[in-house]
Amino acid sequence: MTPERICIVTETFAPEVNGVANTLSQLVNGMLARGITVQVIRPRQNKTDLDNQQGKLHTVTLPGLPIPGYDQLKFGLPNKAKVQKALAEFQPQAIYVATEGPMGYGAVSIAKKLNIPVLSGFHTNFHQYIEHYHLGALEKLAYRYLRHFHNRTGGTLVPTTLQKQELDRHGFENVQVLSRGVDSQRFSPSKRNAELRAQWGLQDDDIALIYVGRIAGEKNINLALSAYDELKENEPRLKFILVGDGPLLDTIKQRHRDVICCGMKTGEELAQHYASGDIFLFPSKTDTFGNVVTEAMASGLAVVSFNYAAAGEHIIHEHNGMVCDFDDDSGYSDQVAALLDRPHLLKSIKQNAHRHASTISWDSIVDLFISKLANLESAATDYQKNSSFNQEGQNGKSQLSV
Repeated sequence: MTPERICIVTETFAPEVNGVANTLSQLVNGMLARGITVQVIRPRQNKTDLDNQQGKLHTVTLPGLPIPGYDQLKFGLPNKAKVQKALAEFQPQAIYVATEGPMGYGAVSIAKKLNIPVLSGFHTNFHQYIEHYHLGALEKLAYRYLRHFHNRTGGTLVPTTLQKQELDRHGFENVQVLSRGVDSQRFSPSKRNAELRAQWGLQDDDIALIYVGRIAGEKNINLALSAYDELKENEPRLKFILVGDGPLLDTIKQRHRDVICCGMKTGEELAQHYASGDIFLFPSKTDTFGNVVTEAMASGLAVVSFNYAAAGEHIIHEHNGMVCDFDDDSGYSDQVAALLDRPHLLKSIKQNAHRHASTISWDSIVDLFISKLANLESAATDYQKNSSFNQEGQNGKSQLSV
């Protein structure tokens, strides 16, 4: 049966701009559209951000502190009294804890106390971030905490089969795949904007490399810059467009003055920026999925990525994108060069990418998400019934023995 009341616990939510917030917005909006009442528990995004109710969406806000390196985001403080009161009053049939910070940990503990079934989500590769910043000594500790956190819940949702296999190897229990969809109405080749391309200094036949996302070291952005620097010497018609913000943006502006930095874009502007590019560079090795990959495909771009995460799930090499082995950094620019050298291949990949993305529906993902929560609730109900039955049996035996 479809649950009627679901709670989402998360450190980030719209209008914040990141993959986790985007995914959760799609899931929440999908549940609301299906008549499900949703409670979202999250950190306050500003001083005036208070608890509120809009139709079937109930929002509970908690105090939070900025995440180091992500000042625009916060991790929620574990205000257990408020969370317990909110859950007791809302009485959700299941809870989805999307992030593993103190607030999420506290919510799992409270859910157990209130006998509410919980699913957790593995949205961020914190252990790989640690490795990227050369803090390898903490990687085992991070895995230990994450494994402990997720194994306290009824199951962990991950976006790819590869991610599931990795967590299985590290002792995570009941890991399940919940992929991601893409809004092919918002992201479409029809949003290509000739005026925007002209602002970038591009003619019709010129090629725009484009990157959309956080401009930071853990996104491997320097590899994309190196590929551009290598290729532009023989391709004067080439431009590199960066869309996003992050700690490396100012350095890039100073060191790469020919790179066009557009800042963060959302909504229709973002869709136009995507569609006005030609080749999408996704050099990251730390994303669990990378929604930008499927958004770029929907926009009719040829994606160049390592063969993992979203690309590993959706790209067939030289059919609807270009992929290289995870450890083949030197071959990354070769994939871009192949597209520049073979315009017919570039054209066919762009068409196939858009065609494939149009089959990736958020509707089916939302339905699967709801069914997983319903199964969790059903399993918990059966367990409680069995526990009650067994307890009654134990009590009966005790009375007989007396």
